[in-house]
Amino acid sequence: MPKTLFQRIVFTLLMAAVMVYALICYNISIAKSGMSNEVFLMAFREMLIMLPVAFLLELLVVEKAALFLAFRIVTPKDHPFLIQSVISIMIVCLMCPIMSLIATLLFKDPGKEVIAVWVQTTVFNFPMALCWQLFAAGPLVREIFRKMFSKQLA
Repeated sequence: MPKTLFQRIVFTLLMAAVMVYALICYNISIAKSGMSNEVFLMAFREMLIMLPVAFLLELLVVEKAALFLAFRIVTPKDHPFLIQSVISIMIVCLMCPIMSLIATLLFKDPGKEVIAVWVQTTVFNFPMALCWQLFAAGPLVREIFRKMFSKQLA
C-alpha cells in the first residue's frame, strides 16, 4: 500500500504502535490475571522499549522476509485482499516469535526456563496477534493511512 519510503515509515510506525500496544495490554492482563483500566496506562512504559524495536525489526528485516514468503503462496495477479491477508499473516508469523522472545527476556525474568517461557509466550500471543492484525489493527491502520495520504495515493 505505501508507495514511497516516507509512506512505508509512517505505515510501519502506525502498524507497530497499534500492534505493540494491544499485545502489551494483552500480556499485562495475562500476568495480572485479568484486564483492568490500570493495564492501559501500564502498557505505555513497555511501549517505550518495544515500539522502537518492533518498528526497526519490521522495517529493516521482517517486511522483506514476509513479502518473500507471501509471494511463494500468492501471485501479483491474485485478488488484492488475498495478497494483503497473506502478507499480514506472514508478518505475524515472523514478528510474533521474535517480539515474544524480546518481551520474555526483558519483562518476564525467565531464568533458566527462557526457552519454555518464550514458547509459552509465543503460543499465548500468536492467536491474539493474528486476530488483532487481520480483524482490527490491519483494517484500522490501512484506513488511517489512506486518509493521511489520500492525495498521494490517488
